Amino acid sequence: MVKKVLLALAVLVLLAVVGVAGVALTKPDTFKVERSIAMAVPPEAVYQQVADFKAWDRWSPWAKLDPAMKTEFGGTQGAPGATYHWVGNDDVGEGRMTVTEVSPPSRLAIKLEFIKPFAALNDTAFTFAPEGGGTRVTWSMAGENPFMSKVMMVFMDFDQMIGKDFEKGLAQLAAASATGAPAR
Repeated sequence: MVKKVLLALAVLVLLAVVGVAGVALTKPDTFKVERSIAMAVPPEAVYQQVADFKAWDRWSPWAKLDPAMKTEFGGTQGAPGATYHWVGNDDVGEGRMTVTEVSPPSRLAIKLEFIKPFAALNDTAFTFAPEGGGTRVTWSMAGENPFMSKVMMVFMDFDQMIGKDFEKGLAQLAAASATGAPAR
């Protein structure tokens, strides 16, 4: 009797694993998360807050998750090749951003490398478009979806999860840009 119950449980577990894997295989091979907000500041003011990695502590949605996070900057801020490397707790992990494209004050592109807790390489971009008397800022991130990411997508909504952080960061970016305070 116990063997039959254990065998039935093993079959159920196997079916669940196969089912999750099957659903994961239907997920897209790439992803893109994008959020946008209108700000009552000129494009140049917002662009400067994003182009200078040293200013990110003022508005990044992840900056305050680890007050002891270690950061290191390289290259000329606001120029291609500028880098921002961070190492922090489990909430922020470890990673590196590298500016890959600058078109002040309309676009900034960044290569985003996650090192820990998982490795990933994504493309991030900010666009700054005049709108009314201010600026429409769009923040996007795109990348590949390897199989394990697809499995995670069965249980989590990446767009909602990452999008919420983007929305918070854009609101904080609007506030930081409005004060016009220089980067630390």
